[in-house]
Amino acid sequence: MKKIIIIVTGLIVLIGLVLGLTYQQPAQKKTTHTITPGTLTIGLEGTFAPFSYRQNGQLTGFEVDLSTAIAKKLALKPKYVQTKWDSLIAGLGAKRYDVVFNDVGVTPERQKAYLFSTPYLYAKTVLIKRTDETQLNTLADLKGKKMAQSTTSNFGDLAKQKGADIVAVPGMIEAMNMVTTGRADGALNDLGAYATWKKANPKAATTAVDVSKESPATPAAPLLNQKNTTLQKEINKAIAQLKADGTLKKLSLKYFNTDLTQP
Repeated sequence: MKKIIIIVTGLIVLIGLVLGLTYQQPAQKKTTHTITPGTLTIGLEGTFAPFSYRQNGQLTGFEVDLSTAIAKKLALKPKYVQTKWDSLIAGLGAKRYDVVFNDVGVTPERQKAYLFSTPYLYAKTVLIKRTDETQLNTLADLKGKKMAQSTTSNFGDLAKQKGADIVAVPGMIEAMNMVTTGRADGALNDLGAYATWKKANPKAATTAVDVSKESPATPAAPLLNQKNTTLQKEINKAIAQLKADGTLKKLSLKYFNTDLTQP
């Protein structure tokens, strides 16, 4: 009788352990692969309006709102790390953040070393110049001209391809300073970024030429470490949900006054 009681008790304990392990497994599967548990650490410039910038001391912008919405979908707390463009992408390899949201263009070169999630923006390229500059009107005119560019950006690569002499700058603000002071002939950049800068500097004697027909929009997408396929899939799902419920389009209209979320 005692043996039967011992066997039955052992079986009950064993069943309890199995049920306990089975109950815990779903929670483990839901764990997002991030540097800090419960947090989505996001790399961005923070000086690139309207994508990410400071307003009254607070970080705001299209990509700040977008990444915050994505973090919410993933049940994670967003944490932002501001870094200058030329060292921003390298920060992924150093594990300073989980993902970069900074109007990063999807290019074959970057796809060899990193992962991209679903594109969320298709912006227009503009050629920015002083209003008295008459010989800089198309991409073909860039040859031999001094162009203020971030050396590792899509715009910097395009300027090099067209034969421009690159004047290296860390970001948009510095590029515009070079152009307005005559230390550079022009700069290639995003239409939305230039429109925001021009609104803040209405007296600046600059203009922008739309060259998007010569240089079709490069899709921008979240950039991740090549090994983090789990987080990539989760962000893809979140972006799909934000497209479906209209949030993505609404944010584009808020910051760009047009829908740039479609090719």
